[in-house]
Amino acid sequence: MATMQFEMVTAERLLFSGEVESVVAPGAAGELGILPHHAPLLTTLSPGELRIRQNGQEQSIAVTGGFLEVLDNRVTILADAAEQADEIVLERAEEAMRRAEERIAMRESDMDLQQAVAALRRAQVRVAVARRRRSRVPGGGPQPGAAE
Repeated sequence: MATMQFEMVTAERLLFSGEVESVVAPGAAGELGILPHHAPLLTTLSPGELRIRQNGQEQSIAVTGGFLEVLDNRVTILADAAEQADEIVLERAEEAMRRAEERIAMRESDMDLQQAVAALRRAQVRVAVARRRRSRVPGGGPQPGAAE
C-alpha cells in the first residue's frame, strides 16, 4: 500500500512522525481526506477529530485548530494544541465541558462568551475522541491517569 510522510507538531512537542496511509482532518470547510500523492494544499484546521491510518490501524487525535500543508507526498500539521486519544482522560474532559457550559450560561460579556464557546468546542472534541477510543477498547477499561 502507498504511504506518505506525516508529521504533527504543537508548540510543546512533536506529537507524531511517520509513514501513514491516509489522513482525515477537520478542515475549515469540513472533513478533508488526504491520500498519498495528494495535490499540494495549505489550509486551516478547525477543532475536531483528526484520524490517521497507519499499518491498517486507525488512530484518533483531538486537535483544536492550526494549519495543514500537503507538499511532495508529505503532510505537515502545525496544531494549536492536540492530544492523542489515549492521552485524554474522559472524566477530566467531561468536567471541562461542564465548566465551559456554565461559563456560557453566566456570560458576562461578549468576549467571555466567545472564549467560553471556544472552550466548549475544544472540550466537546476531547470528549468525543475519548469516548470513541473507549468504545473501541475491549471492555472499555480504565484510561491511563484516571486514578489521579
